[in-house]
Amino acid sequence: MEGEWRWAKFGPELLRIKDRQNRSFVLGPTHEEVITDIARNELKSYKQLPLNVFQIQTKFRDEMRPRFGVMRSREFTMKDAYSFHLDKESLVETYAKMHQAYCNIFTRMELDFRVVSADSGAIGGATSHEFHVLAETGEDLIAFSTDSNFAANIENAEALSPFKRQVIAEKKMTLIEAPEVRTVAQFAEQYGIPIEKTVKTYLVKASDKMQEGVIALVVRGDHELNETKVAALCDVAYPLHVLTDREACEYMTGGKGALGPVGLGVPLIVDRSAAVLGDFIAGANAEGNYFCGINWGTDVDATKVADLRNVVEGDPSPCGQGKLFLKRGIEVGHIFQLGSQYSESMGATVLDVYGRQQAMEMGSYGIGCSRVVAAVIEQNNDDLGIIWPDALAPFQVAIVPVNGHKSSRLLDVAESLYTELVSKGMDVLLDDRGVRFGVMLKDMELIGIPHIIVIGEENLNQGFLEYRERRTGKKQLMSVDVLKAYLETL
Repeated sequence: MEGEWRWAKFGPELLRIKDRQNRSFVLGPTHEEVITDIARNELKSYKQLPLNVFQIQTKFRDEMRPRFGVMRSREFTMKDAYSFHLDKESLVETYAKMHQAYCNIFTRMELDFRVVSADSGAIGGATSHEFHVLAETGEDLIAFSTDSNFAANIENAEALSPFKRQVIAEKKMTLIEAPEVRTVAQFAEQYGIPIEKTVKTYLVKASDKMQEGVIALVVRGDHELNETKVAALCDVAYPLHVLTDREACEYMTGGKGALGPVGLGVPLIVDRSAAVLGDFIAGANAEGNYFCGINWGTDVDATKVADLRNVVEGDPSPCGQGKLFLKRGIEVGHIFQLGSQYSESMGATVLDVYGRQQAMEMGSYGIGCSRVVAAVIEQNNDDLGIIWPDALAPFQVAIVPVNGHKSSRLLDVAESLYTELVSKGMDVLLDDRGVRFGVMLKDMELIGIPHIIVIGEENLNQGFLEYRERRTGKKQLMSVDVLKAYLETL
């Protein structure tokens, strides 16, 4: 059943609870199953399709590392939508419309964002795209091409095979004892060997179809294993389990030590970049022992070659144009072409034009509302506080009467201006607290209200109000009518 698949697929982030009868429940991390259940009860005919439904709802995930307040939390608000279609063509059409709608939303929010191809993860589906706000505090790395529009989450960015062929062996494999050295990286540093001439080996649990219970993964010493790519390999068990040092001991000839591919006795999946190395160095599976001058085909054979690593800056772009560079991003939206995996497993079908039962094609679309708030602030702030874009500001205009509590005239002008601006559809905050001007101004700047109107006795005597633009700090005197007209144009 689909629910059972998700129970395992979501992993530890699925917030699971037990009731007093010890029955298992979850708090919803996303609502594909719930909406599909509604659809199978309400939709009966192709004439009701396509249909797109949405909700703004609280979601729960047992995050391992909640961070930065609402940036990543265990409870958050999400706008999610789900579309239902008779065929793939209709799904792709709606997917494109939602893609554009999300671009319009984030553009109106004045965000510097990028749309990137992504891994569908626990949601599922063959195609998905993430919407990332670029920020140094982002937890996701995004790979971009220098010469094209290619962009992808590093989890999903392909590391191409090196253009060069495997080098010709020049050395014979030798064993070196270095009892004081615990890792291949330390060995390379101590002996002045380039780290890219070494390999790292990881042991992971194999899938049920494999006779061996364990598979070894080999990457170049200066590269990092990409767990998303590894988890997608059919030979590897899901969820991915990398063996601990204690679990790996039984594969060591010396009880413990640096792992290496030679003599390991399990299938080897080798990363593309590691597969072209010659005369390389690896652990010898025994404490303080290392093999130098290892060559594929002579000293050890690769069972399979695959893309196992994270891309790095300078790698060729998978699109064939330019090289990759990396930036950090905050994921604020994600859209999926789910296909029929949920509808088929849950029996969500409709009668087609020929009167036959057909599982519906589905799409899923989400925006993290609370995370958007954090992302906006990350891109819009200065030493004074937040700088809200007009479309998101809690108030568009702040009116600050200087010593208004001492002058009925100033307060009358402020209240009259407030009433008129509100009548024109603006969100206005009138600060009538009666505190010092400096306190009022600092609070308005801290809150980040885009447009601030200061009403002072001296300027009012000359027929002017002071307008301050929060983003630029620009100040200028305007007459009341000119200022009102200016605000309306904004």
